[in-house]
Amino acid sequence: MTTDLLNATIHALQTGLTSIPLSAAQDNTETWQHQLLQSGEPALQDIGRELGNLQSLLSSGSLNAASIGRSLSMLGAQTTQAATHAEEELQATLRTLGDQLLEAGRKLETQAAA
Repeated sequence: MTTDLLNATIHALQTGLTSIPLSAAQDNTETWQHQLLQSGEPALQDIGRELGNLQSLLSSGSLNAASIGRSLSMLGAQTTQAATHAEEELQATLRTLGDQLLEAGRKLETQAAA
């Protein structure tokens, strides 16, 4: 995983989901998915597969906030778990990313339920 990609993803999430163009979100998830599926690590490959699910949700004709929220929450939980096994210099950044994914997922799920 590259630190630049981690930081770019965190920055994009900090600016808010609605400020991220759909094409940029799809490009970001595609880049991550490719890297994670090629990692050879089962836990990272699981994240890559969930990113594939998120990509499918983002490219479907109608966006379903609840489903996207659940996917983001799953990615947040998986990322937080992966942080515990990552290189020490990446752990804090991965935890931040995991927390932001969980928060974004919660917000979407809450909005969808309202």
